[in-house]
Amino acid sequence: MFTLYKLQTALRKTTVRAALLVLTLSLAILLGLRAEVPQDASPILRTQDIAQITALPAKRAQLDYLLIAAPQSEAPRYIFKLKDDARLYVVKVPGTTHLSLEREVLLRNNIPYAIARDDYLASHKAVMQDDEVSTLARVAAFLVRHAVDILLVGLVLFVLRNGLPGMGVSATVLTPDQLGGSMDDLIGMEDIKQEVLHLEDMIRNRALYKEHDIDKPFNVMLTGPAGTGKTKLAGYLAKRLDVPLITASASALESGYIGGGSKALHALHKKACARGSCIIFLDEAQGLFMPRGRGEKKWEDDTANTLLGLLDGVRSDKGAGVIWVVASNFDDASTRMDEAMLRRFSVKINFRLPNKTERRELLRSFLSRKADGCVDWQDLNLDHVAEITANLSPAVLQTVVERASMLSIQEHQVINTDLMFRAFERATIGLTDRATTAEKTRQRERVALHELGHFFMQIDPWLRAGLPLAEVKERSPMLKISTESVSKLNALGYVLSASDDVALRTLEELERDVIQLYGGVAAEELFYGPRGISVGSQNDIEKATSMLDLMVNKLSMYSRSKIDHSQFKDQEADLGQVEAKADELYSYTLTAIADYHDQISELKGVLMDQYVLSKDAIFALLEQQQQAQLKKAA
Repeated sequence: MFTLYKLQTALRKTTVRAALLVLTLSLAILLGLRAEVPQDASPILRTQDIAQITALPAKRAQLDYLLIAAPQSEAPRYIFKLKDDARLYVVKVPGTTHLSLEREVLLRNNIPYAIARDDYLASHKAVMQDDEVSTLARVAAFLVRHAVDILLVGLVLFVLRNGLPGMGVSATVLTPDQLGGSMDDLIGMEDIKQEVLHLEDMIRNRALYKEHDIDKPFNVMLTGPAGTGKTKLAGYLAKRLDVPLITASASALESGYIGGGSKALHALHKKACARGSCIIFLDEAQGLFMPRGRGEKKWEDDTANTLLGLLDGVRSDKGAGVIWVVASNFDDASTRMDEAMLRRFSVKINFRLPNKTERRELLRSFLSRKADGCVDWQDLNLDHVAEITANLSPAVLQTVVERASMLSIQEHQVINTDLMFRAFERATIGLTDRATTAEKTRQRERVALHELGHFFMQIDPWLRAGLPLAEVKERSPMLKISTESVSKLNALGYVLSASDDVALRTLEELERDVIQLYGGVAAEELFYGPRGISVGSQNDIEKATSMLDLMVNKLSMYSRSKIDHSQFKDQEADLGQVEAKADELYSYTLTAIADYHDQISELKGVLMDQYVLSKDAIFALLEQQQQAQLKKAA
């Protein structure tokens, strides 16, 4: 059965292309010849002598026929033929003279004539040409007549040579002198730098590694979160090796045409081979690592199969110096990938998010590039800024610094800790709007109670442990509480907290997270009753449900049999145990938050007046409440 895939495969053969080209040219010539009308072979006598027309009355008996061609044009032509004379006489006259000749000579002397029809002119094209027409003009006329034919032939040749439009890939070739930066721009990341240095040594000393039977191409796979510097690292490596860098987006390989990705990869490889030693960098290449054979259509894996062949060194004799570097935001630990593709990469470098020390140095590096006087280093606590920006990539950290510069320019002040904090909030949360909630007093009151409920259940374990407020403040990740609306979060308020660098959490910590999420809805029930809970808790309940499912069904934290129940698709999740644990944790939250009824009521009024309370302001108010209680007790 005929398919487009078979046609595309056939068109890759040179013999098929040549045969199709000959067939196309033959068809075009045939159509051109069939379109030509047979021409009259009579000799033509051309002249511009009007006397030939005025002499016609005297030659009336010898006149065979008289035609006028293009009477409305600027240069009409009188065409006549005499009996016993094989020649055609063509007299070209000015358009202004034609009317006089027609009236004074033809009509007055009753000489029969007619307007030349199109079929006559088609078979007598020479009568409309002048003797002075040059060869160039004739060529131009031919090109005009056959413009469509020539365009079709040219289009077919283009398709045979380059494929259909859009089947290529946009690649940029950068020479070493065009590559900026160096390895020193990677602040911290010593483990990643060491991997790059090992890779450089492998490439420079291939003979040494060949002694250890390592002779495969050194293909490199870079994985890690977006914005961690994978693209920059490819440029640094090319600059250190003093080789060109060809960059292309793997997502642009597929053009929608069958075989487009394969053709683009071969074009990239050919371009790299022409330069000898070279690095091909494919960004956003996660789509090429998906397991093959998922679909029924054979051509769906064509691009991946082509890349496999190129990575395996099938053409190593032509491109021994070509190094493939691919970047992906996912790795084989987080996403299932094709085993054959992974095996092609002898070097895998996993990028990570910077830790607190590296974030501080990155921020210092970004801020130090600004002119003198733009940053108030005396009033800038980089340790604090690095702490609140946990789990942010270097690219996002640079965005925070850029946002701080914008605020600095707009508000005519230098960059300090407060401005960096606001820039972090703007970059991560987005715009806040006080006007949306300004006239909604009852809603703001509910939002204030809800957000304070989250805060008090966050610090509840430390308060119950008897820790002093100063130590509780130091441990609390809370940064501010706001009753301003956030369109990005679709919320009328929020509690902004610093993230934790450590991703591994224990059962106790996960339960605390659930209790903190329940703190908002528990505060609403405490002040408004069970039937006064609003839909504003929807997002909190969704997050709590997801965490409970993780603890109960996926990690079996409450069972001695540690299995992942979610992998048994035929079995329903243990909903009963999830409900029981949710009821237990919410009951505790509701009981615990009742102990903070008075503090929440007092802080609610201040939060309503000021809209926003910072961490310092909240703990200062708690300190005042504590001192007032001590005085009252004394």
